[in-house]
Amino acid sequence: MSHLTITLREAPAGPVLTLAGDLDHATAGRLRDRVTALVLQQGQCLVVDLAGLDFCDSSGLTSLLVARNHAHAARADIVLAAVPPNTLRIMRVVGLDQVFTLLPDADGAAGPR
Repeated sequence: MSHLTITLREAPAGPVLTLAGDLDHATAGRLRDRVTALVLQQGQCLVVDLAGLDFCDSSGLTSLLVARNHAHAARADIVLAAVPPNTLRIMRVVGLDQVFTLLPDADGAAGPR
């Protein structure tokens, strides 16, 4: 059974979601639900910290796109931080590295804007 932990913290720039475990068909719905429940303000930045991500499949990538759409609908930004190499490779193959802003760590992304 897949396991995914999602934690939320507030930072000066906006909310930070930290994911740990597997983001796959079994768990992607939890991320979609968590993201769409966030109330984002115009100008905020939603940071999705993927440092603890062990695995991500196409359902997981789709849930990250849902997060992007939710942020953009609120006129907020979104960044993916600390994308693991295996996930980054897949994102590059499908062109999502051109869709998302990717940063090396969540600390810099969550700072003041």
